[in-house]
Amino acid sequence: MSTETSETWLTQEAYDRRSAELEHLSGHGRTDIAKKIEQARGEGDLKENGGYHAAKEEQGKIEARIRVLTELLRHAKVGAAPQNNGVVASGTVVTATIQGDPSEFLLGSREIVDGGSELDVYSEASPLGAAILGHKVGDTVVYAAPTGKDITVVISKVEPYQP
Repeated sequence: MSTETSETWLTQEAYDRRSAELEHLSGHGRTDIAKKIEQARGEGDLKENGGYHAAKEEQGKIEARIRVLTELLRHAKVGAAPQNNGVVASGTVVTATIQGDPSEFLLGSREIVDGGSELDVYSEASPLGAAILGHKVGDTVVYAAPTGKDITVVISKVEPYQP
């Protein structure tokens, strides 16, 4: 696991939503799963107790999500979206042609968008994100995919993300 942490841009709404999720998981979420585990323990032999194992697995997922949210919020940069200057930055929605196919996506963290959004999200650290970061409308960028294949991206539109 990398000890390197980077700042993640979040809207105020996304920050508040993730803070509320963390508070819920740290309080009620932990309490509820502890009750489920205790109840399942009372059902007998733990080796063959499906309810117990399911509850323990759920507990692991909750604890993992708490760790992710804690790190995210600790390193969040909360504020308005970047300026609309046509330059690809974290928090911008990019319209581009990738290998001849039109695509629209958010460059940033998946935590920015709400679960109902169908907008694809690419991290700034992804091969695509790293390649186009700092480029502007009209630029053509070629980068090597993890497979080694060269991918051509033509940036046609860059706008600040609006939730």
